Amino acid sequence: MKKYDVIIVGAGPAGIFSALELLDKKKDAKILIIEKGKDIDQRKCPMMSGDISCRTCPECALLSGWGGAGAFSDGKLNLSPEVGGFLSRYIDRDTLQSLIDYVDRIYVKYGAPKKAYGGNREEIQEIERLASKNDIVFVPSRVRHIGTDRCKVLLKKIKKSLNAKVETLFGSEAEDVMMEKGKVRGIRLKNGDRVFSDFVILAPGREGSRWLEKESKRLRLTLLQNPVDIGVRVEIPASVFEHLTKITYEPKLLFYSKKFDDKIRTFCVNPYGEVVKEYLKGIWTVNGHSYAGRKTGNTNFALLVSTFFTEPFDEPISYGRYIARLANFLGQGVIVQRLGDLQMGRRSTHERIAKGIVKPTLKDATPGDLSFVIPYRYLSDILEMIDALDKVAPGVNSKHTLLYGVEVKFYSMQLKLTNTLETEKENLFAVGDGAGVSRGLIQASASGVIAAREIARRM
Repeated sequence: MKKYDVIIVGAGPAGIFSALELLDKKKDAKILIIEKGKDIDQRKCPMMSGDISCRTCPECALLSGWGGAGAFSDGKLNLSPEVGGFLSRYIDRDTLQSLIDYVDRIYVKYGAPKKAYGGNREEIQEIERLASKNDIVFVPSRVRHIGTDRCKVLLKKIKKSLNAKVETLFGSEAEDVMMEKGKVRGIRLKNGDRVFSDFVILAPGREGSRWLEKESKRLRLTLLQNPVDIGVRVEIPASVFEHLTKITYEPKLLFYSKKFDDKIRTFCVNPYGEVVKEYLKGIWTVNGHSYAGRKTGNTNFALLVSTFFTEPFDEPISYGRYIARLANFLGQGVIVQRLGDLQMGRRSTHERIAKGIVKPTLKDATPGDLSFVIPYRYLSDILEMIDALDKVAPGVNSKHTLLYGVEVKFYSMQLKLTNTLETEKENLFAVGDGAGVSRGLIQASASGVIAAREIARRM
């Protein structure tokens, strides 16, 4: 019988930082990480090596493997408690800020750049004034940008530091959590093997959120609703947003639509970046990356509408997947449309896209009509925010602006957790994006630290 001091399910930021913190507090701890994807050097996506068509791999290399979805993200570290997650539900703001600073220092230690954006108060106040004049809320946040290319290097350094101390099972998928008399006892793998431990940290990431939801229902854990975010990725000339991105790198902008009073927000701004596809269990969605050493002439960002569903509907993830599947059905993948064509009520064609000023960085997106995919309410919200953004950054509301759809952010149903992120089952902890407590690298990493510290205290 294989028994460990701690088992961690998932090798994304939350799982990795759980391991780092456990070893910092208990140097001789016997730790196992279970990861269904591959090691960092084996994570290869055909689209990133010149083959632009998605192969629909069983486990998407962009989402699974050492580093999780963060490995191929653009590596933005948001250093404000107001951005990137929900940890303020569990700990007070000052404690959270201290934890964010602690995690940030570890990232810098392993190779994140020392430069951080958003530190000039006068420049930040000018953006706030400009935004507020146009009914937009600007959320100030210091941001450290690693870059998609540097993320891999950083993650390899962390992996090297853990290699001799942590056992990692790659290509292994957790089937279920083993319990005995209300206490966790280990994990049963999909191949039938069983591994045992008195402490388990579930850190499955967004890719594993459906599995965690299924397990939570089986274990009769209390679930709370998280929102589903649905929208588009916008691609514009980099010069249009440059006066914002040179100050704060990733401007966080919120807008409440006049027609429906819905909240729309910018998300994952990628200056001089590229639009990319992601494959998630049968559906393609759209995302964006930016590289430290490779730049395009475009900037891209998401516009997302957040929806909290109420009773009797309790399947926000399924709803988001349905919208994404509809786009895949009509566009054989991701749809791209010029804003001007959408406003004129016509589909985009290859010819119309080619005539545009903005050249698409996602080459295999299919020209089409997003109004056949995105519900009217969401589309109305997005167009309202584009109009408001144009007053802050003239050129956003241009007929040449490209819209890719759809972008969907799946946040698992939030588990009922203690302030140390323990579930209602003794010694079973849940952390990271998959558990609904974070939605970014920093707070995902910080959540792993919170759980690890409590486990170390009990060991």
